[in-house]
Amino acid sequence: MTRAEAPYPVLAVGRDGGVVRLNEAARQLLPEVERGASMDLEMLSWLTRTPGDTAVGRPDATGPSADGHRSGCINGRFYDAHQTPGGDDSTLWWLIDRTDRHLAETALRDAQTRSEVLAEVSSALLSTLNVSRCMEVAASMAAEHLAEAAVLIAPPRGRRYPISHAHRGAPVTQSTQAVDISGVPGLSEALQGFPPVPARWIDPRHLPSWVIPDGFEGAVGSVIVTPLPGHGVPAGALILLRSGTERAFTQGEEVFARLFAARAGAALSAARLYTEQSAITATLMRDLLPPALKHVHGVEYAGRYRASKDHEQVGGDFYDVHPGTDPSQETLVVVGDVAGKGLDAAVLTGKIRNTLQALLPLAEDHERVLKLLNGSLLSSHHTRFATLVLASVRHRPGRTELRLTSAGHPAPLIVRTDGTVEEAPTRGTLVGAIPTIQARTVELALAPGETCLLYTDGVTEARGGPLGDDFFGERRLKRALSDCAGMPAEAVVERVQMLATQWVGHGRHDDMAVVAITAPGPGSLATIGGHRDTTGGGHGG
Repeated sequence: MTRAEAPYPVLAVGRDGGVVRLNEAARQLLPEVERGASMDLEMLSWLTRTPGDTAVGRPDATGPSADGHRSGCINGRFYDAHQTPGGDDSTLWWLIDRTDRHLAETALRDAQTRSEVLAEVSSALLSTLNVSRCMEVAASMAAEHLAEAAVLIAPPRGRRYPISHAHRGAPVTQSTQAVDISGVPGLSEALQGFPPVPARWIDPRHLPSWVIPDGFEGAVGSVIVTPLPGHGVPAGALILLRSGTERAFTQGEEVFARLFAARAGAALSAARLYTEQSAITATLMRDLLPPALKHVHGVEYAGRYRASKDHEQVGGDFYDVHPGTDPSQETLVVVGDVAGKGLDAAVLTGKIRNTLQALLPLAEDHERVLKLLNGSLLSSHHTRFATLVLASVRHRPGRTELRLTSAGHPAPLIVRTDGTVEEAPTRGTLVGAIPTIQARTVELALAPGETCLLYTDGVTEARGGPLGDDFFGERRLKRALSDCAGMPAEAVVERVQMLATQWVGHGRHDDMAVVAITAPGPGSLATIGGHRDTTGGGHGG
């Protein structure tokens, strides 16, 4: 096949740069190029460019490669040009139409770029569960990758809308405003989760001023309004803006904007769900957390709690302090240990505490309180049991009287002023396991400065030590308490917990709860007959 018969356009160019021959395909492609015409014609100038030249204003013309290959545009179509010697001091340029390939490559590059953007968006948005920060990141990335400016509107709080304004290259501004969303076509529908209206239906000249971010230059030339789909309910809406100097949004860009909005909506919805659940959890946990204890009717109280896992705040051990309404009445102290750990045990802990709260009028009879609590637990769906120790405390001039009752729980320890540590002789049956329980209540007194320690077996059964598998044990606990004679209640519980924690090290352990009841020391206001109350009282777990 001769070049005249070749299906490709072929031009023969002389040394002077003029066209000396064209085949029929070239004549049809370039009817305005006559024989002898210069190659300086605008549409052919990319053929004469030398290596290193730039195609200013011609993004479709790549200029020559090292091997002389060139690519450019003629009449809106893309061509590769290859040169061969013409045999008569001319150069033959073969033009191969690569428009379809160019469009496919461009589409592939766009798809890869958008995939990278979506991956970056997902990574950035899912890195935070803070709603405000998530809105800020979504608006900023939309302005960077999709438009000149972006406005993210969250569902209203009453009559006001949380709004994030982002302008490319500028920081995001966030505010809560009472705005008329009806001024933006499609915004009301987008906030309700309806499909977006096409960008060509929105007249940007009629946008209200609150939509335009500060620093946005020129008139708005093109607008997209798209919903942010959430988990079951809309997460808000996104408005994208381009100025009149920017090109209008294409149909493909509208589709990409909806993909972006889907990622942003999912992240915002997850952040809101987390925030709501965190608020609910904080509300429910508030009554489960240990209270801060100081003084009740002149008697000093201190408590410490440590869950079996460091990342948990509550578990199966708990303590409660229920002050009497006046100094002449007893203060009821409860320390308990529910079988199991974690949230399931904490749920039963809450039930026990609430039941004991209701039984406070009967607190003068410990055994009756325990029997009623036992019946309540057996009648519920819970299969767990618990051990408890009850202490009723009343302060009188010169002495503090205690009534102690154990229900399957470690007996309280009494720290005397001379360092002697005594075990209160109270025993009883655990609650929630069998229909009939028995318990023995003992009465004793604390002299000024003496302490009664209530604790759970998580302290004595803490495994650790040099070999890593020895119990802390009652003997070590009593020896530690002997050194605490005369100490304030706060110092006693702090030392006990510190020693148990050091014994365990980084090993596993059960929940631990400790409460110290210390009689006012000599010379205190309570000892000489007065009373003071510097705690709100309460309960914990």
